[in-house]
Amino acid sequence: MALHIGTSGWSYKEWKGFFYPPVIKTTDWLSYYATVFDCTEINMSFYHLPKQQTVDKWANAVPAGFKFCPKMSRYVTHIKRLKDVEDSLDKFFNVFDPISDLLGPVLIQLPPSLKYDHDIVAAFIQSLLKKYPMHRYALEARHASWINDDAFQLLRDHNIAWVISQSGVGFPYAEVVTANHIYLRFHGPEKLFDSSYSQEMLQYYANKISGWLREGFEVWAFFNNTMNGHAIQNVRDIQEMISIALSI
Repeated sequence: MALHIGTSGWSYKEWKGFFYPPVIKTTDWLSYYATVFDCTEINMSFYHLPKQQTVDKWANAVPAGFKFCPKMSRYVTHIKRLKDVEDSLDKFFNVFDPISDLLGPVLIQLPPSLKYDHDIVAAFIQSLLKKYPMHRYALEARHASWINDDAFQLLRDHNIAWVISQSGVGFPYAEVVTANHIYLRFHGPEKLFDSSYSQEMLQYYANKISGWLREGFEVWAFFNNTMNGHAIQNVRDIQEMISIALSI
């Protein structure tokens, strides 16, 4: 039974004074973050791959047991659209494999325009797992065509987590378990990235997560409503709710 809850990234200027003490340098934010939470998503890797020295600094800034969940390069997902990606995958994992012991699931976020195509997805998964089977993966679809039994079974066959993606903007949503790890993302119940979850909604998910933990699943949950500190408060609240639920 393992639970990991954090935020989608840690480098937000508006968190200074609210979460980060004013006296702490920006270069020390990750170290401070890691004293409060045990995991985070890496958004930078979606837009451009970080330098190896940057990744090494991140690794040295966190304690044992801390996990990073890097987002797959958009060159793979949005430009190549999952096709002919072998070279791009190599470039991505060349950066992160040196800290493989610090990695949680790799997040594969797809574009809203990418419809489900069994053959394309199956070929992508084959390329991914043929060379990089040692990693765990979570896939976040943004097109409604992915909500189908064939897609879920394909993910299930390869132990890739379907991302349970909560938002107020209509991202495809299904509470489906396709792997021995469960991955949730909370983007904001109303305004994307800038709205807070109610106590009722947090309690609902706390109960769901508690149930999955009791069943033996490893659960990863990230709050992406990072603007105005919503994510910080929501994480604190749901952690307390889960703790209470598990003690009953």
